[in-house]
Amino acid sequence: MSTAVVSAPIALADWLRRRWLRVLGGLARPIVRHREFRVALMFSAVIVTALAGSLLVPLWLLILGPLVWGVPHLVADLRYLVVRTGYHRRPLLGLVAGLPLMWLALGGGLVWGFVGACGVALVARADLLPRAVAFAVLVACAASMLALGRTADVVFAHAHNFVAVGVWWLWRPRLGRAHWIPLALLIAATMFLLGGPAFQLVHAAGGLDWFGADMGPDYQLWRLAPDLEPGPGLRLVLLFCFAQTIHYALWLQLIPDEDRDRPTPTTFRASHESLRADLGDVGLIVAAMIAVGIAAWALVDLTAANHGYFRMARFHGHLEIMAGTLLLLEGR
Repeated sequence: MSTAVVSAPIALADWLRRRWLRVLGGLARPIVRHREFRVALMFSAVIVTALAGSLLVPLWLLILGPLVWGVPHLVADLRYLVVRTGYHRRPLLGLVAGLPLMWLALGGGLVWGFVGACGVALVARADLLPRAVAFAVLVACAASMLALGRTADVVFAHAHNFVAVGVWWLWRPRLGRAHWIPLALLIAATMFLLGGPAFQLVHAAGGLDWFGADMGPDYQLWRLAPDLEPGPGLRLVLLFCFAQTIHYALWLQLIPDEDRDRPTPTTFRASHESLRADLGDVGLIVAAMIAVGIAAWALVDLTAANHGYFRMARFHGHLEIMAGTLLLLEGR
């Protein structure tokens, strides 16, 4: 990416962060110095913010979230699950995982992602017993998806939002107990959204009345909770909105923080240079062009742009499952 295009915004972001840390004074010291505390604090803040957004403007979050954060989160998927792990340097992995992912991207059936994950389990660098257990679990998942028929895509869409939580957990050994705080908050928020009080709050705030194009409550019920009554179906819609927001935050903020060698945060400039080193200028330019293209498409046809993004991103949930299998079997 051209230095002239990105240097000014990055310099401004670094300046704003320095000013903010000065305002915090002594309160900033543990945030900067201790990664466990910083990540737990950030994760907790994300959960609270995502919960508030899911109660106040859930339909707009569902519409705009993928258009704004979708492509950056796909870039993060490829960067951290393929490049940073070094999996791209293992040809056998490229064969057993890459071919099913390509077929999924072209519109292949959901089960092919689990076929690829089974192949990954077989070629993982681990003992036979854990590989056999992982293989059996993945075969059972594939059989379940086949049994669900057309509902499988909906079930997988909901489940994959939480896969990133497992990847985050596995990314680095946990040195303290701070990570239990956001996990407890996540469980509590999930249960709250599935209960009656959250549903009543959304109605009281008018959150289901604000949406764009034709993507209102009926559309989201058709997409995320088909064949369910509106009551339980809309609870699942709220949960998806919340979980999708968490999913994006994990890939764009929390997992990158966990991945750094140094426990303290780097500058935005250093983060940009690291991204260039991993993906190259061509990769960044292509990603930027796709993101801008989807945004421009949304200005013309909001619904079509959302559909287009999700068709393009269909492979990434299976990529997360494959990489999560390797992380579980091989460690980081």
